[in-house]
This record gives sequence, structure tokens and C-alpha cells, in this order.
Amino acid sequence: MNFEIRENRGKENGKRLVRERAAYFLLMEQGYSTREAARIVGINLRTGKRWRNGWHSPPVGRKPVPPIDQEEPASGPSRYLGESERIHLADRLREKATIRQIAAELGRSPSTISREIRRNRRPMPRGGWVYQPFHAHRRAERRRARPKPGKIGQNPELRDFIQDHLLMRWSPEQICQALRTRFPDRPEMHVTHETIYQALYVQGRGELRRELTRALRTGRAMRRPHRHAYKRVAGPIRNMVMISDRPAEAADRAIPGHWEGDLIIGRNGRSAIGTLVERATRYVMLVHLPHGHNATATKDALATTVRRLPPHLWRSLAWDQGSEMAAHRDFTVATNIPVYFCNPASPWQRGSNENTNGLLRQYFPKGTDLTAHAPEHLDAVAAELNARPRKTLGWETPAERLAKLLDLAS
Repeated sequence: MNFEIRENRGKENGKRLVRERAAYFLLMEQGYSTREAARIVGINLRTGKRWRNGWHSPPVGRKPVPPIDQEEPASGPSRYLGESERIHLADRLREKATIRQIAAELGRSPSTISREIRRNRRPMPRGGWVYQPFHAHRRAERRRARPKPGKIGQNPELRDFIQDHLLMRWSPEQICQALRTRFPDRPEMHVTHETIYQALYVQGRGELRRELTRALRTGRAMRRPHRHAYKRVAGPIRNMVMISDRPAEAADRAIPGHWEGDLIIGRNGRSAIGTLVERATRYVMLVHLPHGHNATATKDALATTVRRLPPHLWRSLAWDQGSEMAAHRDFTVATNIPVYFCNPASPWQRGSNENTNGLLRQYFPKGTDLTAHAPEHLDAVAAELNARPRKTLGWETPAERLAKLLDLAS
């Protein structure tokens, strides 16, 4: 930029250096440094800094000067610190007030004040720092500008990777871990699971296709607070052995072979699928129940399913107090697997199974006829779940963890 430095810098219409100020800020917007912009327009470096940051502590007899492009203060209370609050903060810092005192005076959290100082203070050339309220306010306003372009929307490779794995019904957290494993030296391919949720739920961003929300476990297109699930009240079962009597080795998941089981129920309670989850590996098996889910049908189907794995991987089975397990004594006689029952309204005693049932609702929605699913389809769904990396397994898959156990046994 060619700027002619005037010889006569007297007042123009009551103001001085009007042209110089306009040229200075134009240079700053074009990317020039403070020092270079001041040199081009022919002003002192300190004058340029005062124009940009204001002059909060002038000599005695001079008034404070705000920044030349000061923005109008926001009306009403705000979650963000305002300029007047930052001026008060700077005054109290010079008076050696503590952060907690300043926070109490402003009605803010001490962490808010501490974070404001840490983010917006300026380092001094000879060490230390200074908090300048006008500079801090401008810096915060620039940082807060919205809307900002999202990371997913700016990177087509990242967006395609996320969309492909959402279609495979991977959770956002599983996708994030897979990105870090696949691209360890490429930080532009790393996102958090919250970034993926925001790209799906926040309308108007357009980073991920809206219909991909159907691939999430909940299938919802918007967030909803967590609620207590409906708790089924079952009738009494004879000769129950409670879960408190289960061997202690089952509690810490160190020894494989202890399973959790339940049913997911279809439309009008007329169809069901049995679910079995091994506690140590989170390995899933699905039980086909084409002839109903009464006690006899459930017992026979469970006995057939458990024979698909070696006997040493079946040490116990935990179930809720549903009437479908009324024939548990006959099941134990047929398979040599003891059954332990959870306390009423205590789903956390079968936490792995409850979590798996939630995953399975992506494949078997509520209110549908579950008898329509053939055994081959159940096996395919179980295989897909067992091929997903799990955070609790150190991002191994249940299938990999079970294969290690089988190799050790052989």
C-alpha cells in the first residue's frame, strides 16, 4: 500500500490523524504487523497500539480512550463477559485483589475470571504479563464470532469416513477411536464424538447428511434427556438362586464364562429374541424363538444355542425374574449351567446385557414382529456386533477377545 505521509498533521474538522487511522486499520486488516503498519503511515508504534487497544490508564489529567473500532455493548445480561466487566477486572487486578474477590464482585465464577485472564492477557517484552481490558474484549469478540466452519465440513475425506462407518452402525465414539488408529500422524483426521453429534444434530451446518441419524442407536434426529427405562414386573419363580450367591469370580470379569441374558420383545408382546452376552469379552449370541417365548420354548432354544460354544465358556447365566425362565431348573439339568436371578427393578446387575439390548434395537425396532427374522439374520447381526471395537476392551472387538480365549484353551 502506497501512503503519502503528510508534512502538516494539524487538526482536520476538529480531529487529528483521521486519514492515518483509516490507513492504519486497513493495513492491519490486510495482514501487516503493528510495527510495519505504523511505519507506513508514519506514526509512533505506541500510537498504533493505543488506537487498536485503547488507552485505559492515561497520565494524570487525561481521559481513558477506548479502541477506535469499539463495538456497541450488548444489552441485558450475558453468559459472556462484557467490556465494563473487563474494565472492572483490570482495575481490581492493579489493586492486587484476588480472583475470588473479583468473581464475587462481578457475580461470576472464579474459574470464569481465571480463564479470562489466562486467555486474554498480553505478555510483556521483559517477562510477565499485563491485562488490558479493551484488547482482551476485542480478542474475545473475534474468537467468539459465529458461525465458524466445522472441521468435518472442510475435510471431504474425514466426512466420507464418518458417513461410511455410521452406515455400518458404528457409534460416534467408536468412529473417533478408529480415526486415531487409522491416521495416527494426521491430526486433521481426528475429531471427538461430540463433533460428530453436533454435525448430525445442529441444523443448518450441513456437514453430515441428516438421514444418517437413523443409523444411530436411538435413531432420533434430535437429542433427548436420559429417562429411566420401563421396568418389567415379573411374577415369582420357584427355586430361584439370587445373583448375590453367584461366584465372586463373575463380579470382576477376570474369568470368562459368566453370561447375562434377557429377551427383547416384539409387537404386542407376541414375539421375542433371546440375547446372551459374555461378561469378560462382551461376546453376543442371539437366540431364535420362532415358537413363542414361554418357559418351555425359551429353555429349549437356550439349550440349543449354548451348545455352539465349548463347555468351559459356560460357567453361569444371570437373568431377570421374567416368567420365560420358569423352567430354569430343567435348563440347568440339560446344560450344567447354573442360573442366577437379579433383584427386581435392578437392570444394572446385568449391565452388559442391557447395553447390548439397546444396540440391538437398531436392528430390531420396538413394535415390530420379531418372528420375521430368520436364524441366519440373527447370526449376521450378532457377527456385526462382535466385529465392532469396544472401548471397554481397549478397542479390541469381542470376536478378537473370544478368539484369544479359544486359542489359549486349544
